[in-house]
Amino acid sequence: MIKIGVIGSGVMGGHHIRNLASMNVELVGISDIDKKRVTELSNTYNTKGFLDYKELIKEGIDAAIVAVPTKLHKTVCDDLIEKGIDILVEKPIADTVENAKEIIDNAKKEGIKLSVGHIERFNPAIQKLKELIKNETLGKVVTMSSKRVGPYNPRIRDVGIIVDLGVHEIDIMSFLLEQKVKTVYATGGKRIHPFEDFATILMTFGNTCTGLIDTNWHTPHKVRSLSVVADKGIAEVDYIEQKLVLYDKEWEKDAKIERKEPLSIELECFINYLKKNTEPPVSGEEGLHALEVAISAIESYMNNKIVNI
Repeated sequence: MIKIGVIGSGVMGGHHIRNLASMNVELVGISDIDKKRVTELSNTYNTKGFLDYKELIKEGIDAAIVAVPTKLHKTVCDDLIEKGIDILVEKPIADTVENAKEIIDNAKKEGIKLSVGHIERFNPAIQKLKELIKNETLGKVVTMSSKRVGPYNPRIRDVGIIVDLGVHEIDIMSFLLEQKVKTVYATGGKRIHPFEDFATILMTFGNTCTGLIDTNWHTPHKVRSLSVVADKGIAEVDYIEQKLVLYDKEWEKDAKIERKEPLSIELECFINYLKKNTEPPVSGEEGLHALEVAISAIESYMNNKIVNI
């Protein structure tokens, strides 16, 4: 049985712990600098708790979930790689492109399995949409537009809205098209946060398609939606409800979606990756591309210019 540890027990780390506790793996332990949080979660899920992740590493884990603040990803991943431990690191892969590249290179050099936690890829509605785009049920995609807005969460202090939320849609659009972003232009600003807290991002994928992202921390109502316009139809996704509606010249119809927690699917894919040496659920390179585009979008809005990726 694979032995897994979770490093970081904040909101996302807590969800990882909850899911892993019910899976066919051994949840060896969890770590966080918050003693109260570690004690509560380790007692709830009958596992060991540590205030120092290096003590968790000493327990002999095969793989680790890295859910610490983004600025710490490089340090924690380096320590795991040095000990031969496979990694699922939460998005974004790192705080800088340079650190992301080093994580990827170090993992490859040491033969470490590495995946990046872009959870929205595993939303059943997105997985169904991916299938429809791939088999050309919608025809050729022309444009994609998304809205990822809602109230501000004070716990997010180390990055702005583009890296925290916008990166989800950057990755999803690249994932659906199976293409990299070629250019990005963004506008944005800040009112309540040290970094940008609202942004509009326009991306091009060569000459084939454009993508538009609207994201902010100012909207009282949480919205997570995606619209794909193609030459045979339109698809509308509600991420929260896991709903996919299709429109063509004759019909409006709901796709049949089997609801399931995306994180559970992601972890199942990661465990399968570890056991069967399949392709990573989300590769380091894919995580790197999403980060590169997000950082380029920040550069774009700060300097009012189009940035080539």
